[in-house]
Amino acid sequence: MKLIKPAFIVLAVGLTACEQNVKPAAAPAPVMPVADCVFPNQTAAPGWVCNEPLPGLEVQATGVSEKSAAGVAFMTNRAKADALGNLAEQFKVKVSKMVKNYIGTTGMGESETVDAAASSTIKTISSQTLSMAKIYKSRVGPEGRQFVLVGLDESRTREEVEKAVKTSMKNDKALWQEFKAKKSFDEMAAGIAAMED
Repeated sequence: MKLIKPAFIVLAVGLTACEQNVKPAAAPAPVMPVADCVFPNQTAAPGWVCNEPLPGLEVQATGVSEKSAAGVAFMTNRAKADALGNLAEQFKVKVSKMVKNYIGTTGMGESETVDAAASSTIKTISSQTLSMAKIYKSRVGPEGRQFVLVGLDESRTREEVEKAVKTSMKNDKALWQEFKAKKSFDEMAAGIAAMED
């Protein structure tokens, strides 16, 4: 029994010594979240800078202007012009789909005429047509560039589509003549504006 006690003491001292030599595992390094959207210098940016949809906008586009000694107002105007150009392109695609969907579902015209009608409508759309677009967001990036988000909400988008279709119909009367026989310009423009792309 006398031998057992010293053995336990030696064993206990040995285990304690081992515990002191074992270093606790280091806590894992925190995982840095990767931003979904970054500015050109790779710092995190708001999602809209990367064309992430902003709730409430039917059509939207981002524009950017380089840093300028002329000031923020000048840079904002340049970024807005850039964004309106991008918005006009998106709007053209949207309206083209709407015109094709409308004419196709109402059974008017052959595919060649449908394409011509869509092309006629697209020609009337420009940044001037998008006069109702407004700046929703604006941010100066870390390197001094100005970013803006312009867009149209659903009601403004419908108004712009109707305006573009009516203008197109008036500009290309021969093309739209067969459609006019079945529906009025106003009725057709409203019908096209109500279509989903």
